[in-house]
Amino acid sequence: MPHSDADDSDDSALFRAAIGPVKPLPDAPVSPLRKPAPRPAARMAERDEQDARGEFQRLLESDGPLLEAGDSLRYRRSAVPARIWQRLRRGQFSVQDELDLHGATAAQAETMLRQFLAEAVQAGFGCVRIIHGKGRSGGGPAPVLKNLIDRMLRQRRDVLAFHSAPHAQGGTGAVLVLLTGS
Repeated sequence: MPHSDADDSDDSALFRAAIGPVKPLPDAPVSPLRKPAPRPAARMAERDEQDARGEFQRLLESDGPLLEAGDSLRYRRSAVPARIWQRLRRGQFSVQDELDLHGATAAQAETMLRQFLAEAVQAGFGCVRIIHGKGRSGGGPAPVLKNLIDRMLRQRRDVLAFHSAPHAQGGTGAVLVLLTGS
């Protein structure tokens, strides 16, 4: 059936008759401009970062005073013969792999070090070098990466001994690590 203008007016009249009298609503107050909602925070990532910082802080606070920039890293298990220890101190072992941690945060360095050592042991490497830097650019009271590496290496079962590298191999900015694979 074709639609006509007469039908439209009948429909409007029919609608008004059906709903009855209406009362207009008062004008709504103009709302002030709202600030955009804040972006959601990544609470789990923030909590993980706090936990990592807390674990790192506990690691640094354990086992005595912190090392200074010029201090040598040194550790050996009692099972390591003195002759082997002397060779490590002199840098007479062939370095089979190397990890450079320059520019890494403490959390990044910890992850990188764990992975590097696991891969080195799995590959059967006997001696590796870890470059941590001297820690003078951080501006803090102690070199963060150097102390982190010292604490972490002491806790690992696969580390037999470690010593700061001889001057020609990085000096106190690097450490030679003797692993159980040797």
